[in-house]
Amino acid sequence: MEKSVSNNHHLHLRTMLTLSQPPPSSSASFKTQLRAFPKRLTVRASAGRRHCEFSSLNAPLEPRSLVGKFLGGVLQNRRQLFHVVAKEELKMLSEDRDSAIARMIISQNSDEALLHRRIAKVKEDECMVAISDVMYLLILYKFSEIRVHLVPKLSSCLYNGRLEILPSKDWDLESIHSMEVLDIIRQHVSTVTGLKSNPSVRESWETTPIRHSWLARVYVASILYGYFLKSVSLRSKDVMLGNKNDMQSVWHDLIRQEEGIEDIKCYVMSFHPDSFQRCAKLRSKEAVQLVENHSNALFGNGKSGLSQHDDVIVTSFSSLRRLVLEAIAFGSFLWETEDYIDNVYKLKDHEVK
Repeated sequence: MEKSVSNNHHLHLRTMLTLSQPPPSSSASFKTQLRAFPKRLTVRASAGRRHCEFSSLNAPLEPRSLVGKFLGGVLQNRRQLFHVVAKEELKMLSEDRDSAIARMIISQNSDEALLHRRIAKVKEDECMVAISDVMYLLILYKFSEIRVHLVPKLSSCLYNGRLEILPSKDWDLESIHSMEVLDIIRQHVSTVTGLKSNPSVRESWETTPIRHSWLARVYVASILYGYFLKSVSLRSKDVMLGNKNDMQSVWHDLIRQEEGIEDIKCYVMSFHPDSFQRCAKLRSKEAVQLVENHSNALFGNGKSGLSQHDDVIVTSFSSLRRLVLEAIAFGSFLWETEDYIDNVYKLKDHEVK
């Protein structure tokens, strides 16, 4: 019987663990070395009367796979090794999956065909969970580079029906975008929150009642918007550099006017609404699973990603803006991470209907 993905990684992880620390004594086992790393990312939130504070690698979603838990420990304790280890894990996951598929194909006409089909399916499912974890941790790394921690589970920031998120980190979250893209983002934030682009302090801290379900939908939609803008900003650069033939082959029938595109804003505004919805959809099934799991963990329990009751909560416009800007950054980082992973581990296409 095929060994699980987690078992296949033990020898490799042992090697990686020794890269940045003295060799263990002969009596030290690999399990002892693993204990040096936290098995999961933890949320540290300290509650005040009106705000939640969070620090360290604070994320609502916890890794489910051994690979994800291990990389979480590396990210916290051996940050300088994170990308090296992550790439090696991606290579091994790819080899594990490809080997299982190859054995399934070879055994198609044998008595063991059914067994190997089942093994390949189990391996594929295990790898999908692990890849989703790796994708999430790569995104967390990108957030840590701009010194922003993801908002923890909203339940930890709710006090007597009031939601406040501090610090806002607006400037840090905006810093990852070009000025052209940032102008579009600010319009999006104003549209969904009702807050003008340059609000006063008083206006930012005014409160408004919102439904929990509405906030969850806005957050996910903003992830997709950030994902779309990242893609379109790169493709628009191709147009402005003169590579219009390539653009026409990739984006055929998706934009109303291609001639005369001067900047990213014009390019974005030239999309039909239906075309925008198609383009904003995620490319891989792993990314779809990640966004669903992250939003579920952030906003509540259950598959719906919402709390048991769709309560009305009160929050400031500043907190709304913080959540929207975080979601847009998450989408932008997701596009980059998905592109990076796909060059090492072939992701499963998400068919757009």
